[in-house]
Amino acid sequence: MTDSSLIALPDRLAVDPRSPHHVAAIFQQPIDIGVRFNGKERVDVEEYCVSEGWIKVPAGKTRDRKGRPLLITLKGSVEVFYQTA
Repeated sequence: MTDSSLIALPDRLAVDPRSPHHVAAIFQQPIDIGVRFNGKERVDVEEYCVSEGWIKVPAGKTRDRKGRPLLITLKGSVEVFYQTA
């Protein structure tokens, strides 16, 4: 898949399909999204916002009353990219 056929990554994106910031077309592409937070790659990011500089990650194995992971917000430098093979 060429770079020109990839959908541009939005400023804010969520993994949860119930979120208004979920873009299903991005997750249907055969290439993965990478998130670099404060210079380190993270694989547990549930939601991010580049312009505001935060990510949301699960707080261990803690769940809310509906069974979804409890998320915490971390602030810092956020970079998103498509991972190459």
